[in-house]
Amino acid sequence: MTFKDQIKQGIPTTLPNSKPYDLAINHAPKRKEILSPDEKKLALRNALRYFEPQHHAILIKEFKEELETYGRIYMYRFRPEYEMKARPISDYPGKSEQAKSIMLMIQNNLDYAVAQHPHELITYGGNGAVFSNWAQYLLTMQYLSEMTDEQTLTMYSGHPMGLFPSHKEAPRVVVTNGMVIPNYSKADDLEKMNALGVSQYGQMTAGSYMYIGPQGIVHGTTITVLNGFRKIKKATSGGLFVTSGLGGMSGAQPKAGNIAGCITVCAEVNPKITKIRHEQGWINEVFEDINQLVNRVKLAKANKEIVSIAYLGNVVDIWERFDIENITIDLGSDQTSLHNPWAGGYYPTGFTFEESNVLMANHPEKFKEEVQKTLRRHTSAINKHTAKGTYFFDYGNAFLLEASRAGADIMAENKIDFKYNSYVQDIMGPMCFDYGFGPFRWVCASGKPEDLSKTDAIACQVLEEMIQNSPDEIKQQMHDNITWIKGAQENKLVVGSQARILYADAEGRVKIAEAFNQAIAKGEIETVILGRDHHDVSGTDSPYRETSNIYDGSSFTADMAIQNVIGDSFRGATWVSIHNGGGVGWGEVINGGFGMVLDGSKEASRRLKSMLFWDVNNGISRRSWARNEGAIFAIKRAMVTQPLLKVTIPNIVKEALLDY
Repeated sequence: MTFKDQIKQGIPTTLPNSKPYDLAINHAPKRKEILSPDEKKLALRNALRYFEPQHHAILIKEFKEELETYGRIYMYRFRPEYEMKARPISDYPGKSEQAKSIMLMIQNNLDYAVAQHPHELITYGGNGAVFSNWAQYLLTMQYLSEMTDEQTLTMYSGHPMGLFPSHKEAPRVVVTNGMVIPNYSKADDLEKMNALGVSQYGQMTAGSYMYIGPQGIVHGTTITVLNGFRKIKKATSGGLFVTSGLGGMSGAQPKAGNIAGCITVCAEVNPKITKIRHEQGWINEVFEDINQLVNRVKLAKANKEIVSIAYLGNVVDIWERFDIENITIDLGSDQTSLHNPWAGGYYPTGFTFEESNVLMANHPEKFKEEVQKTLRRHTSAINKHTAKGTYFFDYGNAFLLEASRAGADIMAENKIDFKYNSYVQDIMGPMCFDYGFGPFRWVCASGKPEDLSKTDAIACQVLEEMIQNSPDEIKQQMHDNITWIKGAQENKLVVGSQARILYADAEGRVKIAEAFNQAIAKGEIETVILGRDHHDVSGTDSPYRETSNIYDGSSFTADMAIQNVIGDSFRGATWVSIHNGGGVGWGEVINGGFGMVLDGSKEASRRLKSMLFWDVNNGISRRSWARNEGAIFAIKRAMVTQPLLKVTIPNIVKEALLDY
């Protein structure tokens, strides 16, 4: 069968041969035992409903074994034989170019070079899934190959509920992930519902088909590191940045450190992912011996090198040993998957990687105890360094939150706030999000590197023209992104699809997108797919990250994210998504995203102007109402450019009046 035939087939009527467990692939850890005997039967019933009854006797044994061995039913037998990668849009079967674009993006999320655990359909973050099982993937791709531009596919936490009649202006796909009743949003609720196959953790851009590999977080981390050094008024040259995590998103940290121009030391406990990152060139050197690491870092500091170094071991060892050696850490953070602390997101000291995985699966309470003990040590060591002048920030992975839950010495004197701010509070919020700057991205659907080069040049030209008349308040953001886009090719950031990301405000996004659409109309480039990270101005309500610089008491509300995805839906998005959970964990955040296909048409031009303007200014207006100074400036500027925009501006109360 051809690739197109296999896509159109969906779930095969004849059972494919069972597939061996491939040890060369990075696999998800075994999930803890969470289901009762009756619930296990329910999980099997749920899984088997995808298949004809004549196959149930064979599959039930197989699925039962998967559930007992891995804690989930992945349906490995149904993993496709064809290579999983984003193909040129013309390679996909279908009646709708928009649907073909979505197929391309789904396959990119599951590309072996992109996905963290590809056989478990997990893109990044340890549990950020595109689907829960392979039947869902096959059925979704089949639906997309059949749909017209007058249908919409409805996705319930990885399950394709079906094609419904709609219209050309409607989204082609509407995605929800993990949208459970609020009182059932605890960690074990996720584990149980995921094991039953009825809900999943879509992370941010995993379950919304918009992940482009680590490039997005490379850019965000580069901006963060540069502004972190600016904040402490120190040059990056010879500066030391210490962090941990080399998995999906976190693997970008050492690459970003190199681009920023500092020394980066990043710890990782998983030998396989450390090896992969080294082979990919995302890290320069790897050390397993802490003594050798100490000597290497001292030499790098003395020579003011630009180098990224991985330590295969626990990051606590680095913090404690560098304290003893009196090695100055300028910037410190952590990007382990602490949103998922009990299922492989963070590993305890005193155990090998393999021992930890066994402990996690077989003795989950003991594992939790050891993780929390490690968090207390981790925090204690950080506190010693910050007392010497280290600038530590939470990099949005719930480090501060989980450390506080572990009883670590992480709370401020008022016992309400944390000792340290998140990077959004200190850097991204006031410097970027309040002004409307966030992670705008695009994918060249042709798969041609030359199309990406042309779009880079177009984006750069637009930004260089814009900066000439930009207000002083945003010139630094504009300059950083012009520098970024000029160096994008030489930094070899493409993994998977031919994609690019930069930070732009609403004006920049609209102008860049319109320039792309005009180039497509002229035949200079082919179809372009627009999107963004959910980690943006408007897309996400997350009190410990994206909205951590909201101080009017509304940081725990989710109106902004919900309004965003609804507004995107009727303003022209090709697909939209809304998730419970994201970078800081299940039950801690609501986040939404979109995808938009540019085909050179007048309709695409109208849609992009309407939707992109809303997608950014929705968040700016909320941030303005929270009395954020930069956002007040930005929304007033937006109202001047768009006469139909009229936003309520807050009146500022004099502090003296409140002291009564």
